[in-house]
Parts: sequence; C-alpha cells; structure tokens
Amino acid sequence: MTDDDAVETFYTDERWQNWLDRLEEEDLDPENEDSARLLLNLQDDAAIAVVKVLSAYDDGRIDEDRAVSEIHDIREIVLAEVSFDDEDKVMLIDGVQTSLVPVFYAAEEYVVGGVVEGDVSEFVRAAADAEAEEDIDAALGYVVQAGTRIVDGESLDIDLVEDLEYGLVSEWVNGLDSLQSAIEDPEVVEEDE
Repeated sequence: MTDDDAVETFYTDERWQNWLDRLEEEDLDPENEDSARLLLNLQDDAAIAVVKVLSAYDDGRIDEDRAVSEIHDIREIVLAEVSFDDEDKVMLIDGVQTSLVPVFYAAEEYVVGGVVEGDVSEFVRAAADAEAEEDIDAALGYVVQAGTRIVDGESLDIDLVEDLEYGLVSEWVNGLDSLQSAIEDPEVVEEDE
C-alpha cells in the first residue's frame, strides 16, 4: 500500500446522511434543549471537518489545491438541498446550512488568500451595517473576513452575537462560533451521542 492509498478522508456523503437520518427520526423542537443540541452538533461536525482540512493544509499534509478541493467537497455535501416531508425540519436544517456558508468561504479564503488584516468585531459590525443597507454580498464578505481571523486564532466575542438583529448576519456569525469551537476542540462529534 503506497502513501497515495492512505488518502485522508475529511467528510463523506454518508456522514452527512447519517445526521439527516437521525434528524428525520427525531421529533425536533428548536425550543427543546436536546433538539437544539442535535442541530448544533450537526453544524459543529461540519465545521470540525473544515478545520481538519485547514490543519492538514497548515501541517503540509495537503497542498492548496487539495485543501480548496476538500473544502469545496464538504460544502457541496452539506449545502445540498434536503428533502424531508416535514417542512419545519427542512427549515431547521436550512438554518444550519445558512450558518455554515461563511465557514466554507472563510476556510477557502484562508487557504487561497491568507488571513485578512482587521478585527473580528469590526468585521461583524460592518457586516451588520451592510445587511441593514441590504447589501448582502458585502455583509457575507465581512463575515468571511472575520472567519479568516478566527481561523488564525482571534476570538469571536459572543456578546457581540447577542447584540445582532436576527437575520443572515446573525446566522452566519453563529456559524463562525461553530468554526471557533471546532478550532478550540477539533474532536469529532459522535453521531450517536
């Protein structure tokens, strides 16, 4: 067996599908702590996979092209449309998918462009301002820039998150919180916890 045969796997369709199967079986209620934890574990699990790609890249185990390709693959799996009979569950999963969007883009930006100069809090405030002006592309851009800083080790102030109006930016910053958690503790979340 050559080294090429031992290619590291970061995330699979099966892994995502296992989470979806579990969610389909559960009686989900976002007000219920167990349901909320299950959705957060699903989100954190995808963020952990992204962080494992970034670690492999930083350690020189994979090159830039492979890192970008792996991040893209995870994004394709996680952001694929989910078809459940239960519309409420589809909406909850859609929320998780929305939260993860900047995680993928920040990881890709980190690999391709490096860390952006600036401050996480300032980027998040700028994103909220852009969202208020309905400039969603700029808002996402700022959140992604904040994400590169988080990958580089800067902390996200959770109080800042609580001050945000509910909307795309608050969903995206929720994803950055999962990214930060994954960086701090990149242990795989067990699907059967």
